[in-house]
Amino acid sequence: MPTFSDHVGRFEREVTDRIGRLSALATGGGLNEAVELLADCVEGGGIVHAFGTGHSEAFAMEIAGRAGGLIPTNKVALRDAVLLGGHEIAELTGEPPLERDPRIAEDVFATVVRDPRDVFVIASNSGVNGSVVGLALLAKQHGHRVVAVTSLEHTNAVEPKHPSGKRLAEIADVVLDNLAPYGDATLEGVTDVAVGAVSSLTAAYLAQLLTIGTVTALAARGKETPLYVSANVPGGHDRNLTIEARYGDRLRRSA
Repeated sequence: MPTFSDHVGRFEREVTDRIGRLSALATGGGLNEAVELLADCVEGGGIVHAFGTGHSEAFAMEIAGRAGGLIPTNKVALRDAVLLGGHEIAELTGEPPLERDPRIAEDVFATVVRDPRDVFVIASNSGVNGSVVGLALLAKQHGHRVVAVTSLEHTNAVEPKHPSGKRLAEIADVVLDNLAPYGDATLEGVTDVAVGAVSSLTAAYLAQLLTIGTVTALAARGKETPLYVSANVPGGHDRNLTIEARYGDRLRRSA
Protein backbone atom coordinates (compact mmCIF):
# COMPACT_ATOMS: atom_id res chain seq x y z
CA MET A 1 0.00 0.00 0.00
CA PRO A 2 1.39 3.47 -0.89
CA THR A 3 2.61 5.48 2.08
CA PHE A 4 2.16 9.17 2.87
CA SER A 5 5.71 9.71 1.60
CA ASP A 6 4.75 8.11 -1.70
CA HIS A 7 1.81 10.47 -2.06
CA VAL A 8 3.97 13.48 -1.16
CA GLY A 9 6.33 12.55 -3.99
CA ARG A 10 3.45 12.16 -6.43
CA PHE A 11 1.97 15.50 -5.42
CA GLU A 12 5.32 17.23 -5.68
CA ARG A 13 5.64 16.00 -9.26
CA GLU A 14 2.12 17.18 -10.09
CA VAL A 15 2.89 20.66 -8.71
CA THR A 16 6.42 21.09 -10.01
CA ASP A 17 5.47 19.91 -13.48
CA ARG A 18 2.82 22.62 -13.68
CA ILE A 19 5.09 25.28 -12.20
CA GLY A 20 7.70 24.34 -14.80
CA ARG A 21 5.17 24.64 -17.60
CA LEU A 22 4.08 28.07 -16.38
CA SER A 23 7.71 29.19 -16.17
CA ALA A 24 8.25 28.01 -19.74
CA LEU A 25 5.14 29.86 -20.81
CA ALA A 26 6.44 33.05 -19.20
CA THR A 27 9.97 32.81 -20.61
CA GLY A 28 8.51 32.01 -24.02
CA GLY A 29 6.45 35.20 -24.06
CA GLY A 30 3.12 33.60 -23.22
CA LEU A 31 2.36 36.13 -20.49
CA ASN A 32 3.50 39.17 -22.44
CA GLU A 33 0.05 40.31 -23.53
CA ALA A 34 -1.24 40.28 -19.96
CA VAL A 35 1.93 41.92 -18.65
CA GLU A 36 1.70 44.74 -21.18
CA LEU A 37 -1.94 45.36 -20.27
CA LEU A 38 -1.04 45.67 -16.61
CA ALA A 39 2.03 47.80 -17.27
CA ASP A 40 0.01 50.17 -19.46
CA CYS A 41 -2.60 50.40 -16.71
CA VAL A 42 -0.10 51.22 -13.96
CA GLU A 43 1.93 53.62 -16.13
CA GLY A 44 -1.24 55.46 -17.10
CA GLY A 45 -2.33 55.93 -13.49
CA GLY A 46 -4.86 53.11 -13.48
CA ILE A 47 -5.70 50.53 -10.83
CA VAL A 48 -5.59 46.74 -11.22
CA HIS A 49 -8.76 45.27 -9.70
CA ALA A 50 -8.34 41.60 -8.77
CA PHE A 51 -11.38 39.41 -8.12
CA GLY A 52 -11.92 35.80 -7.18
CA THR A 53 -14.45 33.83 -5.17
CA GLY A 54 -13.94 30.78 -2.98
CA HIS A 55 -10.35 29.60 -3.09
CA SER A 56 -9.71 31.87 -6.07
CA GLU A 57 -9.86 34.80 -3.67
CA ALA A 58 -6.32 33.72 -2.72
CA PHE A 59 -5.24 34.78 -6.21
CA ALA A 60 -6.64 38.27 -5.67
CA MET A 61 -4.75 38.45 -2.38
CA GLU A 62 -1.53 37.61 -4.23
CA ILE A 63 -2.14 40.48 -6.66
CA ALA A 64 -3.33 43.16 -4.26
CA GLY A 65 -1.87 44.68 -1.12
CA ARG A 66 1.10 42.46 -0.32
CA ALA A 67 4.83 43.01 0.14
CA GLY A 68 6.68 43.05 -3.16
CA GLY A 69 3.43 43.67 -5.01
CA LEU A 70 2.05 46.60 -6.94
CA ILE A 71 0.51 49.38 -4.87
CA PRO A 72 -2.16 50.47 -7.42
CA THR A 73 -4.21 47.30 -6.85
CA ASN A 74 -7.55 46.47 -5.27
CA LYS A 75 -8.87 43.14 -4.01
CA VAL A 76 -12.55 42.92 -4.95
CA ALA A 77 -14.61 40.37 -3.00
CA LEU A 78 -18.20 39.22 -2.64
CA ARG A 79 -18.21 40.53 0.93
CA ASP A 80 -17.86 44.04 -0.49
CA ALA A 81 -21.60 43.89 -1.21
CA VAL A 82 -22.06 43.77 2.58
CA LEU A 83 -19.17 45.95 3.75
CA LEU A 84 -19.69 48.65 1.13
CA GLY A 85 -23.14 47.92 -0.26
CA GLY A 86 -26.59 47.14 1.02
CA HIS A 87 -26.55 43.37 1.43
CA GLU A 88 -27.07 41.50 4.70
CA ILE A 89 -24.22 39.39 6.03
CA ALA A 90 -26.48 36.33 6.16
CA GLU A 91 -26.59 36.34 2.36
CA LEU A 92 -22.90 35.39 2.21
CA THR A 93 -23.58 32.00 3.77
CA GLY A 94 -26.83 31.11 2.03
CA GLU A 95 -27.64 28.19 -0.22
CA PRO A 96 -26.90 28.01 -3.08
CA PRO A 97 -23.56 29.80 -2.59
CA LEU A 98 -23.68 33.49 -3.49
CA GLU A 99 -20.83 33.08 -5.95
CA ARG A 100 -23.22 31.23 -8.26
CA ASP A 101 -25.78 34.04 -8.27
CA PRO A 102 -25.29 36.34 -11.27
CA ARG A 103 -27.31 39.10 -9.59
CA ILE A 104 -24.60 39.77 -7.01
CA ALA A 105 -22.13 40.84 -9.71
CA GLU A 106 -23.81 44.18 -10.31
CA ASP A 107 -23.87 45.02 -6.60
CA VAL A 108 -20.19 44.11 -6.15
CA PHE A 109 -19.21 46.01 -9.29
CA ALA A 110 -21.03 49.09 -7.99
CA THR A 111 -18.74 49.17 -4.95
CA VAL A 112 -15.60 49.55 -7.09
CA VAL A 113 -14.33 53.11 -7.58
CA ARG A 114 -13.34 52.86 -11.23
CA ASP A 115 -11.42 54.85 -13.81
CA PRO A 116 -11.36 54.17 -17.58
CA ARG A 117 -7.66 53.25 -17.27
CA ASP A 118 -8.34 50.41 -14.83
CA VAL A 119 -7.90 46.71 -15.67
CA PHE A 120 -9.70 43.77 -14.08
CA VAL A 121 -7.89 40.49 -13.36
CA ILE A 122 -10.40 37.76 -12.52
CA ALA A 123 -9.58 34.27 -11.27
CA SER A 124 -11.94 31.31 -11.25
CA ASN A 125 -10.93 27.67 -11.60
CA SER A 126 -14.26 26.67 -13.13
CA GLY A 127 -14.85 30.01 -14.84
CA VAL A 128 -18.60 29.47 -15.03
CA ASN A 129 -20.17 30.77 -11.80
CA GLY A 130 -22.63 33.63 -12.11
CA SER A 131 -20.80 36.20 -10.01
CA VAL A 132 -17.49 35.75 -11.83
CA VAL A 133 -18.94 35.78 -15.32
CA GLY A 134 -21.25 38.65 -14.41
CA LEU A 135 -18.42 40.80 -13.08
CA ALA A 136 -16.33 40.14 -16.20
CA LEU A 137 -19.25 41.12 -18.43
CA LEU A 138 -19.82 44.34 -16.49
CA ALA A 139 -16.13 45.24 -16.67
CA LYS A 140 -16.16 44.75 -20.44
CA GLN A 141 -19.41 46.68 -20.86
CA HIS A 142 -17.82 49.62 -19.06
CA GLY A 143 -14.77 49.60 -21.30
CA HIS A 144 -12.27 47.83 -19.05
CA ARG A 145 -9.80 45.20 -20.26
CA VAL A 146 -10.09 41.84 -18.52
CA VAL A 147 -7.44 39.19 -17.80
CA ALA A 148 -8.79 35.77 -16.80
CA VAL A 149 -7.01 33.05 -14.83
CA THR A 150 -8.89 29.77 -15.10
CA SER A 151 -8.57 26.04 -15.73
CA LEU A 152 -9.25 25.53 -19.41
CA GLU A 153 -9.62 21.79 -18.87
CA HIS A 154 -12.28 22.28 -16.22
CA THR A 155 -14.18 25.21 -17.73
CA ASN A 156 -14.54 23.45 -21.08
CA ALA A 157 -15.97 20.38 -19.36
CA VAL A 158 -18.83 22.10 -17.49
CA GLU A 159 -21.87 24.15 -18.39
CA PRO A 160 -21.95 27.92 -17.75
CA LYS A 161 -24.18 29.03 -14.87
CA HIS A 162 -24.65 32.63 -16.07
CA PRO A 163 -27.79 33.50 -18.08
CA SER A 164 -25.55 34.75 -20.90
CA GLY A 165 -24.34 31.18 -21.45
CA LYS A 166 -20.76 32.43 -21.42
CA ARG A 167 -17.65 31.31 -19.60
CA LEU A 168 -15.07 33.68 -18.13
CA ALA A 169 -12.60 32.52 -20.78
CA GLU A 170 -15.01 33.59 -23.52
CA ILE A 171 -15.25 37.14 -22.19
CA ALA A 172 -11.70 38.08 -21.20
CA ASP A 173 -9.24 39.89 -23.46
CA VAL A 174 -6.44 37.62 -22.23
CA VAL A 175 -6.88 34.10 -20.84
CA LEU A 176 -4.24 32.38 -18.69
CA ASP A 177 -4.60 28.67 -17.99
CA ASN A 178 -3.78 27.71 -14.39
CA LEU A 179 -3.24 24.12 -15.63
CA ALA A 180 -5.43 22.57 -12.95
CA PRO A 181 -7.19 19.37 -14.03
CA TYR A 182 -10.93 18.86 -14.16
CA GLY A 183 -12.03 18.79 -10.52
CA ASP A 184 -8.78 20.44 -9.38
CA ALA A 185 -7.47 17.48 -7.34
CA THR A 186 -4.57 15.54 -8.86
CA LEU A 187 -4.09 12.30 -6.89
CA GLU A 188 -6.30 9.31 -7.57
CA GLY A 189 -6.12 6.14 -5.51
CA VAL A 190 -5.41 7.65 -2.10
CA THR A 191 -9.05 7.14 -1.23
CA ASP A 192 -12.28 6.98 -3.20
CA VAL A 193 -12.13 10.74 -3.92
CA ALA A 194 -9.16 12.47 -5.51
CA VAL A 195 -7.00 14.73 -3.29
CA GLY A 196 -4.17 17.19 -3.84
CA ALA A 197 -5.75 20.28 -5.42
CA VAL A 198 -3.35 22.52 -7.35
CA SER A 199 -5.29 25.55 -8.62
CA SER A 200 -4.41 27.77 -5.65
CA LEU A 201 -0.72 26.97 -6.02
CA THR A 202 -0.55 27.55 -9.76
CA ALA A 203 -2.73 30.67 -9.60
CA ALA A 204 -0.51 32.16 -6.88
CA TYR A 205 2.53 31.45 -9.04
CA LEU A 206 0.85 33.11 -12.01
CA ALA A 207 0.01 36.13 -9.86
CA GLN A 208 3.64 36.54 -8.88
CA LEU A 209 4.82 36.06 -12.47
CA LEU A 210 2.40 38.77 -13.60
CA THR A 211 3.70 41.10 -10.90
CA ILE A 212 7.34 40.43 -11.78
CA GLY A 213 6.61 40.83 -15.47
CA THR A 214 4.74 44.10 -14.97
CA VAL A 215 7.53 45.56 -12.84
CA THR A 216 10.12 44.46 -15.40
CA ALA A 217 8.15 46.06 -18.23
CA LEU A 218 7.76 49.34 -16.33
CA ALA A 219 11.45 49.42 -15.47
CA ALA A 220 12.36 48.82 -19.12
CA ARG A 221 10.25 51.86 -20.04
CA GLY A 222 12.10 53.93 -17.44
CA LYS A 223 8.92 54.28 -15.38
CA GLU A 224 8.37 54.16 -11.64
CA THR A 225 7.41 50.82 -10.17
CA PRO A 226 5.11 51.59 -7.20
CA LEU A 227 5.71 48.54 -5.00
CA TYR A 228 4.86 47.67 -1.43
CA VAL A 229 7.60 47.18 1.11
CA SER A 230 6.63 44.94 4.00
CA ALA A 231 4.90 47.00 6.66
CA ASN A 232 6.81 44.91 9.18
CA VAL A 233 10.20 46.42 8.29
CA PRO A 234 11.26 49.81 9.71
CA GLY A 235 9.76 52.66 7.70
CA GLY A 236 7.84 50.33 5.41
CA HIS A 237 4.35 51.27 6.54
CA ASP A 238 4.91 55.03 6.30
CA ARG A 239 6.52 54.64 2.86
CA ASN A 240 3.57 52.61 1.62
CA LEU A 241 1.04 55.13 2.93
CA THR A 242 2.83 57.96 1.13
CA ILE A 243 2.53 56.21 -2.22
CA GLU A 244 -1.04 55.01 -1.56
CA ALA A 245 -2.08 58.62 -0.94
CA ARG A 246 -1.45 59.42 -4.61
CA TYR A 247 -4.45 57.27 -5.54
CA GLY A 248 -6.84 58.70 -2.96
CA ASP A 249 -10.09 56.80 -2.43
CA ARG A 250 -9.51 54.71 -5.55
CA LEU A 251 -7.48 52.32 -3.37
CA ARG A 252 -9.11 50.36 -0.58
CA ARG A 253 -7.68 47.93 1.91
CA SER A 254 -10.44 46.00 3.64
CA ALA A 255 -11.01 42.55 5.10
